[in-house]
Amino acid sequence: MENKDAIHLSQTLRTFTGTVNWYRHQLFRQFTYTDGIQFLATEAQCYWLIDRIFALQYEQPAVKIEPFQVWELTVNPDQTAMLTCGNGNDDTVYSEHISYTDFKLPKIRLFLTDSVLLLPTEY
Repeated sequence: MENKDAIHLSQTLRTFTGTVNWYRHQLFRQFTYTDGIQFLATEAQCYWLIDRIFALQYEQPAVKIEPFQVWELTVNPDQTAMLTCGNGNDDTVYSEHISYTDFKLPKIRLFLTDSVLLLPTEY
């Protein structure tokens, strides 16, 4: 069951439609992210998720070649998780088991296109 913080986070994330600011990643300078992603990273303390998605653009050729990427983090009750990348057509191009996470939501979906990471509501 979701706690109050998770419910508030989930509700607030749905209010992001478009962005005013573009945030450039410090390590992966070719990538930017939106106000919604900045809010998510700050409130859920999950900058690690942004780092991982951008790092995989260099580590995994199958990921890098996809022009439109759908990233999903699914958290299990035992606080393990699965991070997957799809191409938007129900094809999984990458998946990774995460042995521990304290991510606040049971699931999050993010898009990466044109070197911009964004929430689905910002697309």
